[in-house]
Amino acid sequence: MRERKKIAAILTEYRPLSHADVIVTKFLEGFPTDDGLLTPRVDIASMYVDQFPDNDLSRQMAGKHSIPIYPSILKALTLGGDTLAVDGVLLIGEHGDYAWNEKGQHLYPRKYFMEQICGLLASSGRAVPVFCDKHLSYNWRDALWMAERARQLGAPFMAGSSLPLAWRDPWLEHPLDTSISEALAIGYSGLDSYGFHALETLQCMVERRIGGEVGVASVTCLEGQAVWQAAKDGLWSRDLAEAACARIEEKPAGSMEDHCPNPALFLVYYRDGLQGAVLMLNGYVTEFAYAARVQGQIESAAFHLQGGPPHAHFSYLGLNIEEMFVTGRPTYPVERTLLVTGILEAALDSRHRGQVRLATPHLEVSYRPVDSAPWRPGGRRPAGAALEQYEKAREAQE
Repeated sequence: MRERKKIAAILTEYRPLSHADVIVTKFLEGFPTDDGLLTPRVDIASMYVDQFPDNDLSRQMAGKHSIPIYPSILKALTLGGDTLAVDGVLLIGEHGDYAWNEKGQHLYPRKYFMEQICGLLASSGRAVPVFCDKHLSYNWRDALWMAERARQLGAPFMAGSSLPLAWRDPWLEHPLDTSISEALAIGYSGLDSYGFHALETLQCMVERRIGGEVGVASVTCLEGQAVWQAAKDGLWSRDLAEAACARIEEKPAGSMEDHCPNPALFLVYYRDGLQGAVLMLNGYVTEFAYAARVQGQIESAAFHLQGGPPHAHFSYLGLNIEEMFVTGRPTYPVERTLLVTGILEAALDSRHRGQVRLATPHLEVSYRPVDSAPWRPGGRRPAGAALEQYEKAREAQE
């Protein structure tokens, strides 16, 4: 039998419901999915944890599974020795006590972690797969360095969130080379953290248009009444927004304006003429959705996440990460996350500069999407072990 791959988990913090919890715990104890509880095919062999809050889980989980927690990233990658001793790296730089800047960006040390990982890969002369949770960095320069450095080293590299792997209601996946003239995603919550999710919802769909992805020419962020005025001015389409919101079941009666006093809007103009938008509707929705104009017709779907333990949408993210660790091949291109990282930074820059339109010649990111990621949900809502574990967790809370 082939020896199981050893994976180092490099984490900012590991507490209940953190990204480390909803991802690493599944690598330790199984992936609840629509098709049952799937046994991990790789082993978490080491951890580096940057911060230990009062409700830290890392020590408990490491003790339960006999995993050493090392005092440095270097020692986690070498398993306490002098040379690279793992077969993959799970970098989760989300959550923790880190500063914010004046643009509302959370300054997580993902690039700093990646520098140390790549430094050891380079000095060891051996490249192993690396996954970076969510966006690559809070700034484009560092994000581009991360992607290019992994490429230079020949290290398979993936990044991103669980949104492209969420349940969709109804199921919607544009065939490759679909003619899309306009697209819009609905989101909610913070612009830095959840704006990324909404942008990934948009990007994982529009990348499937004719010719694939070619990059973004400009980005604008609007807030408040300027958002509704932009619709009247034809900068985003109300019918697309209504179609997307109609797919979200749990929302109050009435209009967006009735419940959303301070909306936010990202206007994304692609280099091939596609008009994209992300509409953040705090107070009106707590789910993501998407709509597009395809050959004159509107197509739409909700992107459904499981709102409590076991958060099984992270199972599908984890399974695609695991697939890369096992095969040595990314299951979807890191360029998607690189581009979304750049769009998000441009949007927050636009907002900080007074809601101006910013040209983005640096976002000339071209790639072809995969036909389909190997691990996807089976239906419109969680089922099987995903649903069973959710119901058990709710019963325990009651």
